[in-house]
Amino acid sequence: MSTPIDISEQAGVRYLHFGSEWIQGAMRLRNPNALELTYTREMMAGLLLKPDHWPRNALLIGLGAASLTRFLYHHCPQTRLHVVEIEPRVVAAARQFFHLPEDDRRLKITIADGARHIFEPGPRYDCILVDGYDRNARAGALDTEPFYLAVRSRLSEHGLMAVNLFGRSRGYKASLERILRAFDDRALAFPSCDSGNVIALASSGDPLSLSLAEIRERAQALKTRTGLDLLPTVTRLEQAGSLPGGRLLL
Repeated sequence: MSTPIDISEQAGVRYLHFGSEWIQGAMRLRNPNALELTYTREMMAGLLLKPDHWPRNALLIGLGAASLTRFLYHHCPQTRLHVVEIEPRVVAAARQFFHLPEDDRRLKITIADGARHIFEPGPRYDCILVDGYDRNARAGALDTEPFYLAVRSRLSEHGLMAVNLFGRSRGYKASLERILRAFDDRALAFPSCDSGNVIALASSGDPLSLSLAEIRERAQALKTRTGLDLLPTVTRLEQAGSLPGGRLLL
């Protein structure tokens, strides 16, 4: 029996559900290219750590309501996007209800198992975003050490992975440990969002070392350029002690 795909709306926001109360994505109808949910904003934190022309290309595993895809397509015109989504009905719903653009020279949608896809030969990416779940908020094969090792092998010298650890409140630390082993300790978990989501960043390319002042300056510039406000995220990282000596090291 296939999982129902449900659409709901409340207070000007449209939501995607996979046959449960879990919110799998959201879009504010008056501002469809903005990132409505906090965790989706934090998955874009790599934009604070890299030059303005980054990323040149991005792989997104899991489409959901296409929030990350829309944001990157609209605000990062230099980026070529490849989305791998296992469920064709999610793609159809995203196109019908969530303004997902049609495939073109910058956007390619592939219907496939993201965990299997990452092990296949293919290009390297500056950015790999992992946000794939079933109706019970389980990530399955997307949360294994071999998968994270494969992701690392598909990252460029400028590469970053961002992964949504939602649904792993009991095991999120175990998930982070798998990421740390796969990336030789070059990973960072953000403090949990109000929704319970935990975003982890991991780097395989050039070492990153930025001061708190540099990050705040970049966050302000990003907010001015795209409307994406990551200043609260920077403050949460600082308060959680994630920036030892006032620097982000990754």
